[in-house]
Amino acid sequence: MPEQPAVALAAIEQALVQARNAEEELAMTVTRARESGHTWAEIGQTLGTSRQAAFQRFGRPADPRTGRPMEPALPDARDRAGQLLADLLAGRWAAVGAQFGAAVAARMDPPRLAAAWATVIGLVGEYERHGAPSVYQAGDFTVVDTPLFFAAGERMARVSYDRDGEVAGLFFLPRGLVDQA
Repeated sequence: MPEQPAVALAAIEQALVQARNAEEELAMTVTRARESGHTWAEIGQTLGTSRQAAFQRFGRPADPRTGRPMEPALPDARDRAGQLLADLLAGRWAAVGAQFGAAVAARMDPPRLAAAWATVIGLVGEYERHGAPSVYQAGDFTVVDTPLFFAAGERMARVSYDRDGEVAGLFFLPRGLVDQA
């Protein structure tokens, strides 16, 4: 019997490799589509999302002063947001709060965070899974948007980090509002 769990874990590892390869292939095909003149609106429509969501996931905004691609100020923001969401989903409210900057921590203590998450669950049902996060720079903030899928709806988890790597904002936005922006 001990081999069964090992086989299941090996299958997860294989699926993860396949998912990463598929994500890399998708990113390369989007780059080729852009290089051949397709708009973000066309790409978004093909992906079943908005042009903004497609750009945020695959685009590389250019600094108008230099023309060079703008890199997120916080290179590990995707991993940080992933850990924050894992802590949130596990109900580790203090661990989530420990990542907050002073201004957010002053307004969102662990009991308030638990209540906010309960409100999200009350609106859209139990959490089921999340999609691929997108990372982008918005002024002085590095922003990570992660699609969240629930039993009865969707939300976009938006985590904003300041230059010190502390959470400057945490939101669970209706997907329709994000895609229309």
